[in-house]
Amino acid sequence: MSGVPDLGPVPRRITVDAEQVGRLVAGQFPQWADLPIEPVAAGGWDNRTFHLGDGMLVRLPSAAEYALAVDKEHRWLPPLASLLPLPIPVPLAKGEPGAGYPFAWSIYPWLDGEPASAGRIADPARFALDLAEFVAALQEVGTAGGPRPGKHNWFRGGTLRTFEGLLDSALKTLDGQIDAGLVREIWQRALDARWDGEERWFHGDLAQGNILLGDGRLAAVIDFGTCGVGDPACDLAIAWTLLSGDGRRAFRERLRVDEAMWARGRGWALWKAVTTCAYTVGETDETARNARRALAEIFAEYSAG
Repeated sequence: MSGVPDLGPVPRRITVDAEQVGRLVAGQFPQWADLPIEPVAAGGWDNRTFHLGDGMLVRLPSAAEYALAVDKEHRWLPPLASLLPLPIPVPLAKGEPGAGYPFAWSIYPWLDGEPASAGRIADPARFALDLAEFVAALQEVGTAGGPRPGKHNWFRGGTLRTFEGLLDSALKTLDGQIDAGLVREIWQRALDARWDGEERWFHGDLAQGNILLGDGRLAAVIDFGTCGVGDPACDLAIAWTLLSGDGRRAFRERLRVDEAMWARGRGWALWKAVTTCAYTVGETDETARNARRALAEIFAEYSAG
């Protein structure tokens, strides 16, 4: 499709083990060479993540495409952290290729918390408002010189049409299992909803695993690899993938989201839910359940008008 960015082939992801990470740390940051290194449970897809002692983590991109975000994170996360109402990761050190590992990598402080899920949130209405306050603060940061949509963030902040091929493929996989007609209707509504062109900062992957809770309350937001400046509608997907009912309405009202931006945000949530449903056909794990729940939320909210 003319004018639509090409996502390119599926990234060739590599494996990294604790012994290799130990050699990287010892060779480049000998002051931390004696600290124990252990893989982080559910360490992520874009990066291989390891505990470094009790208070730090090592974050290593799993493919060349994900490594494009390293310089961006080191450039932008420190100033963003000073302007946001919640803790975010701020890099402590930047590593170079070595010990058989081919990309730049980072050392960060460890941020305490557990990944968000509907069942762990103590007060859903309060959580929705707190999350909206974070998103609002991020959108208010000045965008001069900020990273525009591109390969470094898989074109988050750009047009949804970039992901139409993936949606088509997912619908073929799910043939007869979901209401494809309703998916197409919601998707077209999102594509038709025009962006006013005002660039704002966005996180890009405001998902359950990147939102941390402490005692059931919003505690931190992590993994800014897909952040950038552009259309911030992608950050609204969380309204359907985690929030529901009153929380979703409170989230929208605090951010003063108009119909067009809400439709685009719904489109981002739809793409994510449908493609995840396709990827997890026949599975019953948490990822599969969350995707089906999000799709049901999208259908119900859209059909209710």
